[in-house]
Amino acid sequence: MADLRRLGKRGAYRLGMLGSPPSAPRRPPSPHYPSWVPSHRGPVTLWLLGCLAAVAVIAATAAIGWWFMPFVAGLVGGVASHLGRWRLRTALLATGAVAALGWAVPLGWQAWRVGGVRATARVVAALAGLPAHSSVGIAATLLVAVLQALAGLWLGRAVFPRLPRAA
Repeated sequence: MADLRRLGKRGAYRLGMLGSPPSAPRRPPSPHYPSWVPSHRGPVTLWLLGCLAAVAVIAATAAIGWWFMPFVAGLVGGVASHLGRWRLRTALLATGAVAALGWAVPLGWQAWRVGGVRATARVVAALAGLPAHSSVGIAATLLVAVLQALAGLWLGRAVFPRLPRAA
């Protein structure tokens, strides 16, 4: 019952002090490396060439009407970024840029050469409930391509098994 007299007074609730003091660490803690230190595999130029190849493939397939290729490129990019241990934010930025550029090249070319693309984009934007401008329709098309690529990136990174990090 002596403990009841201590309730509410200073030092009454020091439950961590009941055991023996912790032993001193045997070795110093490992150094913390900043998060911006690159830890990816392969040279950056190889990754840039891969991105340019993906832009070319998406542009060529968009010109022939294969609208689903940003998803496939995102899927391949997800597996490649997972193997190369790229950060998710870097992979998201690269995949979005590749998909947007891949679709912007043929759309820009056709809009510059053929006036029918602008009229079609204006009608599609109006039917979608957006302002009836051709730039809005083209921007919506590019947004759909980016969303497809990001869904493919997510699937590629989610399905591929994690590799153990080298110490």
